Amino acid sequence: MIRYTILTLSFLYLNLSFVSAQTNKAMQQIKTDVVYLASDYLQGRETGLKGEQRAAEYIAWRFEAIGLEPKGDQGSWFNEFEFTFKSHPHDENGEERIGRNVVAFLDNEAENTVVIGAHYDHLGYGISGSRHTGESAVHNGADDNASGVAAMLYVAEQLKSMSNTKANNYLFIAFSGEELGLIGSKKYVESPTVDLGAVNYMLNMDMVGRLNEEKTIAVAGVGTSPSWNTILEKIKVGGIKTSTTESGVGPSDHTSFYLEDIPVLHLFTGQHNEYHKPDDDSELVNFRGLMATSDFLLAIIKKANTLERLEFTATKNESEGRKSASYKVSLGVMPDYVFGGKGLRVDSVIEDRPGHNAGIKAKDVIIKMGDLDVDDIYGYMEGLAQYKKGDSCDVIVKRGDKEVMLKVTF
Repeated sequence: MIRYTILTLSFLYLNLSFVSAQTNKAMQQIKTDVVYLASDYLQGRETGLKGEQRAAEYIAWRFEAIGLEPKGDQGSWFNEFEFTFKSHPHDENGEERIGRNVVAFLDNEAENTVVIGAHYDHLGYGISGSRHTGESAVHNGADDNASGVAAMLYVAEQLKSMSNTKANNYLFIAFSGEELGLIGSKKYVESPTVDLGAVNYMLNMDMVGRLNEEKTIAVAGVGTSPSWNTILEKIKVGGIKTSTTESGVGPSDHTSFYLEDIPVLHLFTGQHNEYHKPDDDSELVNFRGLMATSDFLLAIIKKANTLERLEFTATKNESEGRKSASYKVSLGVMPDYVFGGKGLRVDSVIEDRPGHNAGIKAKDVIIKMGDLDVDDIYGYMEGLAQYKKGDSCDVIVKRGDKEVMLKVTF
């Protein structure tokens, strides 16, 4: 039995005063999980440090409370890995650390196993990858990725109690080291605690706490099995829509499983201005959207359970075959990665950067830069590659039903 200090448990419940009496038990638990994992007490959950250990112990405690079996090393909850931490990727020397994945199993005595994963590590007080430019501060990572862990725990609890989901066993993995280059998931597939040959497919949730007003989820990896598009077309949950990409390779832990010839899907509710900053806190999480996204994942599992074992297909990188765009300027805008239309929709605009100074606004859709049509993010990058500092160009954006031409100076 994993034990917690009175201080830790007191913190957990004292910080949930915002939960209303009408909120159901499942929603309360999702909020509890996010608030704790994104608290200052965990010091940003940097891999190999005390905050990561506290988070790992909490996740193991939750797995145990749900009634799952430990499936880490030697019958424990933890799958440990050694790595060399470098504060900057190009440093010659580093610090030897131990990280830990947290692994649990729901044994339905089935032939195949489904892996459901989410990384729980983050950037501590602002290691490499932080977008924060001020003084050192805790990067709590509520959306990235306390949200994914909370969704995974919710799904685990639902699968434990459902009678119509027993076509597979389920392996739940909270990965660490993701922010440092998918270290934890890479180490896991190198030395797995289950037979990877028996894995049917892998589902990954990374940043699923900011479902937008359009209720659009970005789903990557649909090309890794011919079954995925058919499954997704049949799912109707809470008005959720999907924006899909085929590639099984991406900047999250599903990539490690795809490279083992396992079908994968990655769910993501979109980028935001607080990404990799200390401002990614729990009060900004869309909890109703997080629960709807979790239910969407459950629906995927239920539909997949009606099929035989999923067939794997290899995919190309989304950027493969395109001209590699090298650029020295930026508009200073953050793309909306869940946008499925033509052009590049702007999620947010950084003040005092070329886009802001030209009058570009959030929700504008960039459709042309100079003489180049912008069909997607790759077209946007090709557009930037045409210019250097000091150059100017006309940028056409679609703002509502109108097209607006703006003059940008880089």
